[in-house]
Amino acid sequence: MWNLYKRVVLLCFLPLLFGCEKNLKPSRFEAEIFFSDPHQSSFYISPNGKNISYLQPFKGKLNIFVRSLDNNKITQITSHPDQSIKYYFWAGDNKIFYLKDKDGAGNFQLFAVDISGKQTRLLNTNPQIKIEVIDQTIRKQDFILIATNERVPEYFDVYKLDINSGKRKLSVKNPGNIVKWIADKEGKITLAVGSDGLNETLYYRSSESEAFKPVFANNFKNKLEPLGFTEERNHIYALSNLNRDKLALVDFDCEKGKETKVIYENPEADIVDAMFEKKSNKIAFLTYELEKRELFFLDKRIKNSYDDVKLKLPNQQIKIIDSDLSESRFLIKTYTDKDPGAYYLYQSGIKKLEKLADYNAQININDMCEMKAVSYKSRDGLTINGYLTLPLGKKAKNLPCVVIPHSGPSSRNVWGYSPEVQFLANRGYAVFQMNFRGSTGYGKAFKTAGYQQWGKNIQNDITDGVQWLIDEGTIDPKKIAVYGFSFGGYSALNQVIYHPELYQCAASYSGFINLFTYIKGFPAYYKPYQEMLNEMIGNPEQNVDYLKYASPIFQIEKIKTPLLIAQGGKDARVNVNETNQFVKELKKRNIEVSYILNDGEGHYFRDAEHRLTFYKRLEAFLDKNLKPD
Repeated sequence: MWNLYKRVVLLCFLPLLFGCEKNLKPSRFEAEIFFSDPHQSSFYISPNGKNISYLQPFKGKLNIFVRSLDNNKITQITSHPDQSIKYYFWAGDNKIFYLKDKDGAGNFQLFAVDISGKQTRLLNTNPQIKIEVIDQTIRKQDFILIATNERVPEYFDVYKLDINSGKRKLSVKNPGNIVKWIADKEGKITLAVGSDGLNETLYYRSSESEAFKPVFANNFKNKLEPLGFTEERNHIYALSNLNRDKLALVDFDCEKGKETKVIYENPEADIVDAMFEKKSNKIAFLTYELEKRELFFLDKRIKNSYDDVKLKLPNQQIKIIDSDLSESRFLIKTYTDKDPGAYYLYQSGIKKLEKLADYNAQININDMCEMKAVSYKSRDGLTINGYLTLPLGKKAKNLPCVVIPHSGPSSRNVWGYSPEVQFLANRGYAVFQMNFRGSTGYGKAFKTAGYQQWGKNIQNDITDGVQWLIDEGTIDPKKIAVYGFSFGGYSALNQVIYHPELYQCAASYSGFINLFTYIKGFPAYYKPYQEMLNEMIGNPEQNVDYLKYASPIFQIEKIKTPLLIAQGGKDARVNVNETNQFVKELKKRNIEVSYILNDGEGHYFRDAEHRLTFYKRLEAFLDKNLKPD
C-alpha cells in the first residue's frame, strides 16, 4: 500500500518536475550586473587589529577607505579621480602605502598616506621606475624594504624606505644578476636568487656584514622557491620540485645547500601558496588545486578557527586573506561557482563572524550556473583537465558553445565564480575552459610540455577538447566560438587559423599577434630572463620558421572567420601599430572584423566603462554569429 502511495504521489509531481526544468532558464541579465566594480573590495586589517581598510569607488575610480573597529567611523583617505588604486598595504598601524598608475600604461607611483587622510606623500617622482615591495613588516625601526630599478633599468637594488620621512637609503646594490631579494625575520637581506637566463642560483649570507655565497644552482625548469626563514638557524621554507614532479613544501639548509626534510607534498598537484603566521613566522597552511581549492593545515589553532568559520558558512569556499599581528582577528573571503561571495571579519577569541560586504549583491545564486570539472585525453595521450559550465535549464546536448583558453599560458583555470563565464552562460552558451599543457599546478612535466608549443601542441589540446565535446554530443558543431584574453586571445586567433571549419567566430582581447615582437618587447628588467623566454616560447634568431608559423600576423591569408579584436593603445605587450595593420589587412581580404581600440588603456582594460562596453560588443558579436536559442 505504501509503495502504491509513493507511485501515485510521484506521478502527480512529474509534470511539476519537468515543468520546473523549463522554468529554470532565467531572463538575460544586464551586463552591468556581472561587470560593475564591487562596492567594496580588497580588504586588509591593520597590524594592531583596530582598523579595516578597503577599496571603494569614488567618482568611478577605486580609492582607499578605512573603518575603525572601535567606533565604526569611516574615513576616505584617498580621492584620486583619474586612475584606480591597484595595490596597497599597511605600513605600521597608522600609515598606508599604495601604488597608482600615473597614465594607464602600467607606470606606477608609490604614495604614503596617514589613516586620517590628511597627509599624502608621493615617494617616487619617476613613474618609469618599477617598484617592488620586499618586506612591508614594521619592526623597531620605522622602515620597509623596497627594490627599484632606478640606478640600472635591468636590475633592482634594495632600499630602506623610512615610512615617516619618505626618504630612502640604498641598502644592497645589485651586482647584476639578482632577480629576487628575501629578508629574514629582522628585516635583513640575507637571501637572494640570481639568474643567468637559464640557470638560477640561491645566494646566502648569515649576516649583512658578510658577502653573499652561492649555495645551490639549478636549471629554471626545476624550481626552488624560497618562502621565508624557519625557526632553525640558516634554514628556510621553500617550494621545491627538485627530484620530484610536483612542488612540495620543504625545509632547506642554506649552509649545506640541500633539502633536509619534505614537510608536505601532494602526489596530484603542486603546492601553490602558503600562509605565514605573522607572530611566530611559521607556516599556518598550504593551498593546492585539484578540482577545487584544497587546504592543508600545519597549525592546529588556525585550523580550529577555519573549521569554526566553515560551520558558520557551510557550502562555501573560504579564503583567509589577512589577519592582525596577534592573529586574533581574520579577514575572510567566501565564494562558490555560483556566488561571487562576501567579505567577513572573524574574531577567533569570541568566535564572532561579522559580514563586511557582498562582492556583488546583485547576483542571485539561483540564477547562476554550475561549473563542473571535466577531463579528456589529448591526441598524444595527456590528460587535460578543465571546467564546463552549462546554461541553466538546458540539457548537455547540442548546445552553442564559447571556448575560453586561459591567459598566461603559465597560469590555469580554477573552480569558482567567474563573471565572464556566468555572463556567457546566462546568454545560453555552454562555456568550456581547459588547462592545456603548460598550465601551472599539475607538475613539472606537464608545465614543461608546453614549452615552444604555443602554436602546436597547446593549440592541439584546445582543439581536442572541442572535438571531445562534439563527439559527446554536448555542443552543436555548427555553433562554436572561441574567445580569450592575452594568451587566450592569441589562442583564439590561432584556432581559427588552423581550424577555420571548427569555429563560427573568434574574439581576441589583447591577444598576441607577433611572437617576435612579443619576445623582444619585454621591459629592460626582464633582461635576465631573456634566454629563458627563448627556451619557453622560441628563439627569434634560431626558430624563425616556427615563430612565423605560430604568429597570427604572418598567417592572415588563412583567416576566414569573423573576428572581434579589442586592444589598448598603451599595451606594452602587444604593439598597437601591428594590431592596426593586422585589422587593415583582414579588411582588405573582406574578412568581417569588429575592432575596439581604447587609446588610454593598457593590456587590461582598467576602466569599468571600457570593460562593460567590450562585453556588450562581445555579446552582440556572439549573438550575430552563433544565434543561441
